[in-house]
Amino acid sequence: MKSFIFGLFILISTVAYPLQTHADRMPCTITLEPIDKNMKNAKGTALIYKVQLGSPPSFPRTNISILGVHLPKPSSYGQYDGYEGYATIPNEISWRFRMYPTPTDESPTWAGRFDLITADMKNVKVQVRLSNSKTEKLGPPVLQNTIKICK
Repeated sequence: MKSFIFGLFILISTVAYPLQTHADRMPCTITLEPIDKNMKNAKGTALIYKVQLGSPPSFPRTNISILGVHLPKPSSYGQYDGYEGYATIPNEISWRFRMYPTPTDESPTWAGRFDLITADMKNVKVQVRLSNSKTEKLGPPVLQNTIKICK
């Protein structure tokens, strides 16, 4: 009888609270890690969640917000003057958006967001990349990570 009750408890627990239930729902966050392992202080984060914009509100879209801290001056990499957030579902679609620095002389925090995503957020690679605002050229990534699923 005890083993039956224990088995029933395990079955109910598995059905009622499946593993990673909360990990698969929005909002999702990830830590963005430096590509160059010598950049010990550089880190970032990405937040992905549903938004309804406008009046009256439109259908829900997905927002991605990126924050980067302790990043080197973009010009230290060459002809770059800023950073951009870049997210992609490889071989499907990508989004890029400008990131803005806080008004600090030393090591500003860079942040930006994009609100108009309608794609399913599966296997999304998120990066902070160097950019040149005059030529609109996107440079190499400085921080990155991947979200497997966020729904």
